[in-house]
Amino acid sequence: MSEADQAAGLRRWAETQPEPSTGTADSRPASRVLMVLGLPDGAQADVKPVSRALERWHAQGQRWVGDPVAWRVVALDTHSPHLAVLTTQQPRWALWVGDDLDGFRRAYLTLRRVSQQGGPSRLLLVHPPLPSRAGLLDNLQQAAAQFLGVDLLVIGMPRRRVESL
Repeated sequence: MSEADQAAGLRRWAETQPEPSTGTADSRPASRVLMVLGLPDGAQADVKPVSRALERWHAQGQRWVGDPVAWRVVALDTHSPHLAVLTTQQPRWALWVGDDLDGFRRAYLTLRRVSQQGGPSRLLLVHPPLPSRAGLLDNLQQAAAQFLGVDLLVIGMPRRRVESL
């Protein structure tokens, strides 16, 4: 497929994507785009869980998030023919990891598929609130690096203050 064909196909795909809801009519337009892989239902997925994760990190003091409303979250199916082209055009990528029993297996399989298709090699790991990042998130991060050459950025949990006895 030529670059012109890919670009035209990408434009057609972008036209079919719903505009993200920013909450209020007077909200500022989104200034940062976050492409998200691994959400249930692929490109048709509800992106609210990702937006909630950005809000949670912002509330925890993660300054890089900035204004959570300024993010345009775009779900992408791992089978998208536009993945390789989007990888060259979009700098911010994320991988959704569900908190169900099969979430980590699905996330690794998604990473493997994306890696084989020339997808991004660096992604933010996005997930619902978890009691700890130890264990499965760390294992996924290590497996992605070791077996796929993919760098997963895992946002640390805030430290809890330990009260003296």
